[in-house]
Amino acid sequence: MTKLSVNINKIATLRNSRGGNTPNLVKSAIDIQNFGAEGITIHPRPDERHIRYQDAHDLKPVVHTEYNIEGNPIKKFIDLVLEVHPTQVTLVPDAVDAITSNAGWDTITNKDFLTEVIDEFKRNSIRTSIFVDPDIKMIEGAANTGTDRIELYTEDFAKFYAEGNKEGILPYVEAANKANELDLGINAGHDLNLDNIRFFKENIPNLLEVSIGHALISESIYLGIENVINLYLNKLQ
Repeated sequence: MTKLSVNINKIATLRNSRGGNTPNLVKSAIDIQNFGAEGITIHPRPDERHIRYQDAHDLKPVVHTEYNIEGNPIKKFIDLVLEVHPTQVTLVPDAVDAITSNAGWDTITNKDFLTEVIDEFKRNSIRTSIFVDPDIKMIEGAANTGTDRIELYTEDFAKFYAEGNKEGILPYVEAANKANELDLGINAGHDLNLDNIRFFKENIPNLLEVSIGHALISESIYLGIENVINLYLNKLQ
């Protein structure tokens, strides 16, 4: 079964928009796990416009499932991950002013940098994952860094699927097959939702984990977060 990790950035965005501590991020993480989610994901950015760096510390004692911290491995981020020691760190090549993640790593050009960062995390027994496009060369490049997993950037798939073009899954199937061949674990995320998640899961061999935030929180406005989490779990079985 593919694990569902819920990205709670949007809950932090709502909290920050009003000040104070409503909704309470820590309580939200506890509830989300109690509702059945198998992981919590956060993606702190340097401007702390949603997840604050302190949130990463505050969540550590209550996340009893998988704890995944995503982000661009600048020094401040690396230091945070080493202090918090999550289950997994996912390296994402965000620009400082990026609204959301919009590309995977060039794992060939950045091989030496990624290898150095990954070695540091692995020395500290933190599982590593690299955010990549479904490109065979980038998958091969990821394997050469020593990472444990890749996270497939799924925006293109989601766009094509919404247009009725199911052939958009094909590069992801090819990428997953290559990752399996290279003994890389496979995660996925970005624009996955209740409409497309089952099709994606059924076509990607050995999909270990999906990280879903914006869509899941948006769907919860209409359907309720406990219900939505269980709908995802059902589709991921």
